[in-house]
Amino acid sequence: MRTGKRYNQFLRHYCLKVFKTLCSMLLPAVMLLFSSCNDGQHQSSKVDNYPVIYPDYINVTIPWNIAPLNFGIRDDCKEIKVQLSGNGNSLTLTGSNKIIIPQKKWKLLLAENKGDSINVTVSVLAGGKWLEYKPFLFYVSPDKIDPFLSYRLIEPGYEVYYKLQICQRNLENFEEKVIIDNNLIKGGCINCHTYNFQDPSTSFFHLRHKEGGTMIQKDGRFRKINTSTDSTISAGVYGNWHPGGRFIAFSTNVIIPGFHSVSDLRIEVFDTISDVIVFDIEKNEIFKNKLIAGPGSFETFPAFSADGLKLYFCSAKAVKMPENYQSVRYSLCSIDFNPETGSFGEKIDTLISSFHTGKTISEPKPSPDGKYLLYTSFGYGNFPVWHKEADLHLLRLADMTADTLNEVNSGHADSYHSWSSDSRWFVFASKRDNGMYGKLYFAHIDENGISGKPFLMPQKDPDFYDFFMKSYNIPELSRGPVPFTPQDVRRAFLDLKAEPVKLHSDSR
Repeated sequence: MRTGKRYNQFLRHYCLKVFKTLCSMLLPAVMLLFSSCNDGQHQSSKVDNYPVIYPDYINVTIPWNIAPLNFGIRDDCKEIKVQLSGNGNSLTLTGSNKIIIPQKKWKLLLAENKGDSINVTVSVLAGGKWLEYKPFLFYVSPDKIDPFLSYRLIEPGYEVYYKLQICQRNLENFEEKVIIDNNLIKGGCINCHTYNFQDPSTSFFHLRHKEGGTMIQKDGRFRKINTSTDSTISAGVYGNWHPGGRFIAFSTNVIIPGFHSVSDLRIEVFDTISDVIVFDIEKNEIFKNKLIAGPGSFETFPAFSADGLKLYFCSAKAVKMPENYQSVRYSLCSIDFNPETGSFGEKIDTLISSFHTGKTISEPKPSPDGKYLLYTSFGYGNFPVWHKEADLHLLRLADMTADTLNEVNSGHADSYHSWSSDSRWFVFASKRDNGMYGKLYFAHIDENGISGKPFLMPQKDPDFYDFFMKSYNIPELSRGPVPFTPQDVRRAFLDLKAEPVKLHSDSR
């Protein structure tokens, strides 16, 4: 028994010794094997071109307070790795086919690189190999963008508006809320929500309903105005605030939509007659002037200058419509305005003549600093949304030179633009993605008036736009959130009686 026990102890000892010897011999080989596998996984072949990402955020200028620029890879791959680096700090993210950037880490990265740039390196696992694309940059501007944006969401139809909403987005994150809903006001059309120089405490919008009117909002309180008179063509349509807050310039139009029979054209929207008027909020009076409300011309899209001493508008020679719709081209004009008396100058100045350019102009928007005027230029007419050739142009008011903004424009309609309060950013709607749906883009203007590549409004999920079946239009930046809710609008719509307006006695 003792001999058997000793033999078993010897055998266990011998086996353990052999096992340890084998482990000491095999461990380096195993470690080398895993090391080789690990190196093969992370070594990348470099590719001398940019990745195909959506949205296209390659080499864009962005404000330091913008929400994360989440994006997806449109190349075929199984895995994606992105490194964001700048000023000694970096952030590495992975995903299957898209990258979601944590908001807190993103904001810290932007703050650390304000006025500088963030280097973005994208690698993908495709065909069993890692490929590293050519790095690109996010240029982080020190110019902050106004943090809130309102816009109308509408299906890309023609006269269907059974469900319309005006929404407000916080651009510093992904929060969106409805601020006006036409389902709460008996289904009428809602449009033209416009701030007084990016101030959310003062705005107006139209409720197109037999019980509606122009809703003027001040500090969350509403007035409902019937801006139509026996002496005007219609109620107010396209409008713009005077910087002093007392006046709103409106066009009055008879607007007709018509369908094309040509295969690559859809719809044409045109005026058969139009004038420009000014509404005095304090006195409920309309100011007219024969120079901007005469029968010989179509006047539309009024906008006050930053100092309030000039009224810009578009004007075309009146012709018979719709027979001559393709011959109507609007020039950019201005007339002096006296805010003390509500009176106009004695002559009209033509700033850009359609006879010289061969193009039409619409939607003039002066910058708040008074340096620029942004407008849309296209082939003919006054409604650019259905014109693929519609482009944004920038007029430098100091020397009256125009920039065609080649970096900003696309091969589809670019329009519905508005400024930030510091005049360093503008937002516009573009159909460049698919020719049908309008989406919102932001572009930077530097201290020399040079524009950067625009970027699409970021969404939490980069696939959002692939499945969202509505168009964005009439975007308006604001310095803060609106002081009202959809229920406030509903109560004002139901409870308020439309106030009539009268024609000013000196109007001529």
